Amino acid sequence: MLLAIDVGNSETVFGLFETGDLLEHWRVGTDTRRTADEWAVVLRGLIGTTELGGSGDISGIAMCCSVPSVQYEMRDMFRRHFGDVPAVIVEPGVRTGVPIRMDNPKEVGSDRIINALAAGHLYGGPSVVVDFGTATTFDAVSPKGEYVGGAIAPGIDISVEALSQRGAQLHMVEIVKPRAAIAKNTTEALRSGIVFGFAGQVDGIVDRMVTELTVTPDDVTVVATGGLAPTVVEECETVDAYEPWLTLIGLRLVFERNVG
Repeated sequence: MLLAIDVGNSETVFGLFETGDLLEHWRVGTDTRRTADEWAVVLRGLIGTTELGGSGDISGIAMCCSVPSVQYEMRDMFRRHFGDVPAVIVEPGVRTGVPIRMDNPKEVGSDRIINALAAGHLYGGPSVVVDFGTATTFDAVSPKGEYVGGAIAPGIDISVEALSQRGAQLHMVEIVKPRAAIAKNTTEALRSGIVFGFAGQVDGIVDRMVTELTVTPDDVTVVATGGLAPTVVEECETVDAYEPWLTLIGLRLVFERNVG
């Protein structure tokens, strides 16, 4: 089995693949205080809850990481607990097959490159990937499969948390679809602003990116991913597909390109 690990600022997603199929997945909080041994305990505990076998059945590991301190501990975990298992950490020098057309390619988060690779593999042609995470990121992919740039906006959770902290009479709310845009109470007003506001943001930025790609708009596939996507995506007019495991799929592809 291939273990794919997507370490984000807020959450870490684990996935197990067998012959190209995602068999199981888990989402845990990203804790920068966890040591290599603690990550190993978490991982083995999760795998042990399945009927797929134990951690000893892992034959390969692929990881992208947005948190340097966690990457250090993960690398140590691979060395100490999975020393005989080939591991690919997406960083400079790893073959992704995605040309990066940026002023400084090293600035681009590895997860964004992986998403671009997976979007091209799944849908082909030019695409825009919208990833709803700690930040909401927008990534443009050319018809040739090149990563040509993107945009970064504050994520949904960050925005809601900031609003509740700075607004004396505002509070945290569960992010669900509001009943109407014109709300009749504070809770619904917050939901309306969050869901419809972020949907409008997505549609606005995507429309601009599609125009700047200078291709036929109908040829561009807009792919949404990320743990916070489902509620907002339903209200977006520009999103064509929702793929919750886009990054894990991209990690599988990178592993195959570098290890076989």
